[in-house]
Amino acid sequence: MERSTLVVAGAGMVARRLVEALVERDATSRWDVEVYGEEVHAPYDRVALTSYFDLSGPEELLLGDASLWDTPGVTLHTGTAVESVDASARTVVVGGQERRYDALVLATGSYAAVPPVEGADLRGCFVYRTVDDLDALRTWVSEREAALGRPVRGAVVGGGLLGLEAAGALTALGTETTVVEFADRLMPVQVDAGGGEALRRLVEGLGVAVRTSTATSRVVADDAGRVERMEFASGDPLDVDVVVFATGVRPRDELARGAGLAVHPRGGVLADEGCRTSDPAVYAVGEVACVSDRVWGLVGPGYTMAEVVADRLLGGEATFADADLSTKLKLLGVDVASFGDAFGTTPDSLEVVYADPVQGLYKKLVLSDDASTLLGGVLVGDASAYGSLRPLVGHPLGGDPSAWLLPESAEGPTTGALPDAATVCSCNNVTAGTVRCAVTDQGCTDVAGVKACTKAGTSCGSCVPMVKQLLHAQLAEAGIEVGNDLCEHFSLSRAQLFDVVRVSGIRTFSELLTTHGRGRGCDVCRPVAASILASLYQEHVLDGERAALQDTNDHVMANMQKDGTYSVVPRIPGGEVTPEGLIVIGEVAKDFGLYTKITGGQRIDLFGARIEQLPAIWSRLVDAGFESGHAYGKSLRTVKSCVGSTWCRFGVQDSVGLAIALELRYRGLRSPHKIKLGVSGCARECAEARGKDVGVIATDHGWNMYVGGNGGFTPRHAQLFAEDLTTEQLVRAIDRFLMYYVRTADRLQRTAPWVESVEGGIDAIRAVVLDDSLGIAADLDAAMDAHVGGYRDEWAATLEDPEKLRKFASFVNAPDVADPDLAYVPERGQKRPATAEERGVVIGGPTLPVRTAGGPL
Repeated sequence: MERSTLVVAGAGMVARRLVEALVERDATSRWDVEVYGEEVHAPYDRVALTSYFDLSGPEELLLGDASLWDTPGVTLHTGTAVESVDASARTVVVGGQERRYDALVLATGSYAAVPPVEGADLRGCFVYRTVDDLDALRTWVSEREAALGRPVRGAVVGGGLLGLEAAGALTALGTETTVVEFADRLMPVQVDAGGGEALRRLVEGLGVAVRTSTATSRVVADDAGRVERMEFASGDPLDVDVVVFATGVRPRDELARGAGLAVHPRGGVLADEGCRTSDPAVYAVGEVACVSDRVWGLVGPGYTMAEVVADRLLGGEATFADADLSTKLKLLGVDVASFGDAFGTTPDSLEVVYADPVQGLYKKLVLSDDASTLLGGVLVGDASAYGSLRPLVGHPLGGDPSAWLLPESAEGPTTGALPDAATVCSCNNVTAGTVRCAVTDQGCTDVAGVKACTKAGTSCGSCVPMVKQLLHAQLAEAGIEVGNDLCEHFSLSRAQLFDVVRVSGIRTFSELLTTHGRGRGCDVCRPVAASILASLYQEHVLDGERAALQDTNDHVMANMQKDGTYSVVPRIPGGEVTPEGLIVIGEVAKDFGLYTKITGGQRIDLFGARIEQLPAIWSRLVDAGFESGHAYGKSLRTVKSCVGSTWCRFGVQDSVGLAIALELRYRGLRSPHKIKLGVSGCARECAEARGKDVGVIATDHGWNMYVGGNGGFTPRHAQLFAEDLTTEQLVRAIDRFLMYYVRTADRLQRTAPWVESVEGGIDAIRAVVLDDSLGIAADLDAAMDAHVGGYRDEWAATLEDPEKLRKFASFVNAPDVADPDLAYVPERGQKRPATAEERGVVIGGPTLPVRTAGGPL
């Protein structure tokens, strides 16, 4: 089949979604996709630009899986803008060279608009649109602060979404910030007068000055041509050292104008419902497109346009008819949401308003004239109900509307009544029906599966609570148990069971089962109870009846391998080991004939140990000062580190010393799943700390703490949790984070899904850990102190207890006889288990005969 060429002009968020949609539809089997972007970065999350100053670099803003750009048939050209278009010849000019296309997609986005104010081009005036804009702003503020010897005075012209984000960025840089807005309130497009006033009080409470109903007349320069003062039509000038213009954006339609394509008088490339421009071979998507006589300024509609164009390129007839313009943002730490008919423009509509100026809350619902149907709303100060309310726009609200507004009384909607067509995720245009189909037709049984299947909740994340409700409702309808019961023997979740044991002081599984469970227990509840008891009381896992509760690996304190032997992993804190230690490990491996391999956690794994050899192996390791590495347990595994400031010329802190201290502090801590930590001595991140449950990265002022990073089936990058902590602050924060996780996570739930599952997400956990929002910080501290003080190496204790040692035997009637079925072959200077062919033994065919009714075998 003859291949066609698609040129995409622009490499922003919408362009990336277009490529994703094409790859998902296997369009690259027919199309060569050439994407040209003028920025040097791959497509990044422009919506999250405000967080840029919290990140170690622009690469942390990059969108999605980078392997998309390695897809055969897809080529991304960064730092390379399309210069012109010849629509009649179907060519573009890039780098002075002509490139032919069969189809062209204009995805050039928009540029920051600067009002025609005298002095707007002075040195010290910036816009807020790209990573480069923020880099330039940061450099200017830093240099001016150093030169002036005082905090920089900054002003943001524009009090809308972009303006408040810019104010947040300036504040983060330490400037004294003033927001100047021409309208009579902040965010005039999204919130009404009441919401604007509430927002103003909240913003001013954060130390940002606000001037509304103020028109900037000019910016005045000092003798060096730098901004010095702003003057306004209403008088009262403002002394400033930096000015950011955030007064909206304009479509970047210059390529279309140059090519003679139809353009709207107010800007934007005119396109039909299929996103096709006046030239049938040229499409327009995102902020440059003018569809249905308007330019859509949010990323959600742009994503929908990308899906439409992908379908059209493959012969479909998808159309873009409308889009959800709902907005939910956290601006300067203040929750703001607007959805549906937020201003109550529908004839005869009713408004229900709740306002609490003391708490900084303003909430409004707009209802139909019979107060039954939700039309829209505004939420300022507390937007927690947004995820549940927005999908209900246009549908019966049910119950008393005020119940949605009053604090602590909001009840979730009846998701079973939510129509299939209701949009749950406006970022990715995912409906309730799509989420339900992910459960019924594609077998998704958890939120992570639904996310992967539908993309719902993968952008701003505000819809995740609703997705979870829909998931559970659909599973329940299908007859699948979705309760929090741990198992059939306990009608309690793991977290509830933990609290029961902690509060009641129960110390045995038998007592726990008798008082709060039923039956005899199972392979689910027994190890969970053993883990909880170990977490709370620091007692040996093989003491008394606890030995019978453990799963196979914990029962022998080693990891069983495919041939029935075990691996031995001594702890090497922080990856630091002496030559003498290495020699001992090598001699043990040599004397017992063990295969050795360096693990990803910077320690040494010894494979092929028979169960009866474990005590002898550990006797020598313990004598040499080694401890159990707990490679077998749901507990702390390793704290990985780089060499840090001790050896590395880039290191700014002693990462090895901290890693060792952390590993020794949390060793043996039993938890719902394994825990891994990482410590990097500088922002280069050689320890890959952001792939760990808790990651620590050194800064010039202390340590940045990240949480929720996981490898495994669903890799996750850890999220920034706190910045520039002292070592003491850091250790206490990790103490509380880990202990809160140990207490409240579900069985086998790693930290990444746990963070997602906690109501309020990482912000709520941060409030618990750093601000003691639940008043349990002292309790968490005491619990961790008890763990640290009560730790004892499990293998050292076992070697001192003859009764425990009796468990380590291959045959009960011949404890010193090795399993004769073990066979090995040499490979690369070591041994490995022999395959069936190498052993010359036929274990069985692929089919085993069974007795049939009345017939022979």
